[in-house]
Amino acid sequence: MVKSKAFIIFILAFGIFGIINTEMGVIGILPQIAEHFNISVSTAGLLVSLFALAVAIAGPILPLLFSGMNRKGVMLMVIGLFIIGNIVSIWAPTFGIALAARIIPAFLHPVYFSVAFTAAAASVSQDQIPKAVGRVFMGVTAGMVIGIPITSFIANVTNLEIAMMFFAIVNAITFLAILFFIPSMPVQQKLSYGTQLSVLKKPALWLAIFSSIFILSGMYAVYSFFAEYLESVSGMSGGMISLMLVVFGLTGVIGNLLAGKLLMNHALKTVVIYPVIFGAIYLLVYLMGTFTVPMIILIALWGVLFTFGLNITQYMITSSAPEAPDFSNGLFVAFANLGVTIGTMVGGAFISGWGTHHVMWSGLLFLALGLIFVVMFVPLARKKQAVAY
Repeated sequence: MVKSKAFIIFILAFGIFGIINTEMGVIGILPQIAEHFNISVSTAGLLVSLFALAVAIAGPILPLLFSGMNRKGVMLMVIGLFIIGNIVSIWAPTFGIALAARIIPAFLHPVYFSVAFTAAAASVSQDQIPKAVGRVFMGVTAGMVIGIPITSFIANVTNLEIAMMFFAIVNAITFLAILFFIPSMPVQQKLSYGTQLSVLKKPALWLAIFSSIFILSGMYAVYSFFAEYLESVSGMSGGMISLMLVVFGLTGVIGNLLAGKLLMNHALKTVVIYPVIFGAIYLLVYLMGTFTVPMIILIALWGVLFTFGLNITQYMITSSAPEAPDFSNGLFVAFANLGVTIGTMVGGAFISGWGTHHVMWSGLLFLALGLIFVVMFVPLARKKQAVAY
C-alpha cells in the first residue's frame, strides 16, 4: 500500500512536470519559434506571457467548477487537452493558431495542479500531507530546470518540430500512467460553491494570499534574470551558467524534501524565518556576486530556498482553508502566477533603471513586504488553528 501511494504521488508529480514543461520549455526555443513564424522574439514571448495570464485568470474559477468531479477523470481530461494542444502546436500553419493551441489548455493548468495537490493530500494521513505535496512539487522543479535545457538541446540537434513533440510525448506518458495506474478518485463529499467561496471571508486566508504574492514576487524578481545576472555580474560563461542551472535544480529537489519535513513539524516557525533567511542569501549574492566560488555555494543554497518558497506559500494558502482544498489550491496557482508576473516586471524595471547588479534589491523589497504580512498571518493561524504549529 505504501509503495502504491508513493507511485501515485510520482505519477501526479510527473503530470505537473509535463504541464510545467509545456509552459516553460518554449523559453529555450523562442528564437527558433520566432524564425519559424517570421516574427520577433518579443512576439514569440506571448507564448509564455499569455499562458501565465490564462493560468492566473482561471486559477480562482475553474478548480471550483471541477471540484465535484471524479479527480481521475478531471486529470485525464486536462492532460488529454494538453496533448491535443501540443500536437496542434507542432504543425500550426500560423503563429496565431500555435498561440491558441497553448492558451486554451493553459486555462485548465490550475485545474490539474489543484486536483494533483488534493489527490496527493487525500492519499496520505493528515500529518503526512506537507511531505506528499512537497514530492508533487518536484514536478515543478523538474519542469523548470530539466524541461528548458532538454527542449533547447533537442531543437539544436534536430529541429523545432521534434523539440515541441517532446511536450506531447511527456504528456502522453502521463495520460497512460493516470489511465492504467491511478484508481478512480470520486469526491466523497461534494461541497457547494457557496461553501467553498465562503472561505474568502477568512482574514487568515487573505493574509496568506498577500504573503504568498509578495514572497513569490521576491523569488521571481531575481530568478527571472538568473542567467543575465550570472553573465553580466558574475562573468560566467554560457556553459557555466547551464551548469549552475543544473545545480540550482538539484538543490531545489532537496528544498522540496526539507520543506515537507519542516512544515510537518514546525510550520509557523518555518514560515516566519523563511523570508529572513532568503533575504540574507540575496544580500550575500549582491555582495559576493563577482566571486565565482562563493557564488556557486550561494546558488546551491538559493536553489534549496527557491523551491522551499513554493511549498511554503502553497501550504499557507491551503492550510488557511482546509475545508475547500480544490478551491484553495486553485487560489494558490492563480496568485502564484500573479506573483511571477509582478516580480518579473518589477525586477526588469530595476535592471532598466539601475543595472542588473541591483535587481537583488527588488527581491529584498518584496521579501520584506512578504514578512510584514507573514507576521500578521501567524497570530491568526495560531488562534484559528489554520496551520499546524
